[in-house]
Amino acid sequence: MNVAIVNRQRTRKVNLRLLKEITEALLADLKIEEAGLGVNLVAAREMVLINETFLQHEGSTDVITFDYLEKLKPEDGKRKHFHGEIFVCVDEAILQSKKFKTTWQLEIVRYIVHGILHLLGHDDLRAAARRKMNREENRLLRRLSRRFSLAEPAGAAKLAM
Repeated sequence: MNVAIVNRQRTRKVNLRLLKEITEALLADLKIEEAGLGVNLVAAREMVLINETFLQHEGSTDVITFDYLEKLKPEDGKRKHFHGEIFVCVDEAILQSKKFKTTWQLEIVRYIVHGILHLLGHDDLRAAARRKMNREENRLLRRLSRRFSLAEPAGAAKLAM
């Protein structure tokens, strides 16, 4: 398992060691046999550039996933290995946390879970697939929250530095 997490934003300080531990626990829970994963925490300005350059979408977004083994991706979300990169916009996490009355730290973890589910073959383009993916995302977040206390202020504070 090779997980690298890089902080390329200055909006918030993030405990990268804890975020890596959470990500590795998620991969273990999912019984991933082999993974090469890069997680990049970026600001809105960089996310706009990535979104427009690679996806031809205007503006910022919360998370973008690049699957470097896409041609080998099964359609059932059952992949046991992957190689990819996830870009997480911390500014969007802050905005969404206010909207959903949660913490920005939990939103960051949610985006990582979402990106990993995409790398495993989950899709959210159609409504039925989106509902299925959302249920799995919430299930995994509940498991991680019990282990890492992400939903509690003390746990969220540990993710911030």
